[in-house]
Amino acid sequence: MAEENKSTQLNVELPAEVAEGTYVNMAFIAHSSSEIIMDFARIMPGVKNAKVKSRLIVSPENAKRFLKALQDNISKYEQNFGKIKDNESRQITMDVSTIGEA
Repeated sequence: MAEENKSTQLNVELPAEVAEGTYVNMAFIAHSSSEIIMDFARIMPGVKNAKVKSRLIVSPENAKRFLKALQDNISKYEQNFGKIKDNESRQITMDVSTIGEA
């Protein structure tokens, strides 16, 4: 007996206030055994404090899926628009540290 391919349609809502997006230029990443926390912040020139604009908390499995999807999109971007310059002085901060259990 052949199995049917069941496709499910996912409807994703994008509220107008979210669709506008939020500009960030810095990231802080921490983890526990059960989650990965990503804080996205914006720091302005001449200011010593960065303000966190968004926090994502995901499972390690979903973080890995996110990484693969990001790598795939960067690869496609570079195919269309050329290699992205990796300017070390403007690199996003990656503060990888372990935090306690939630």
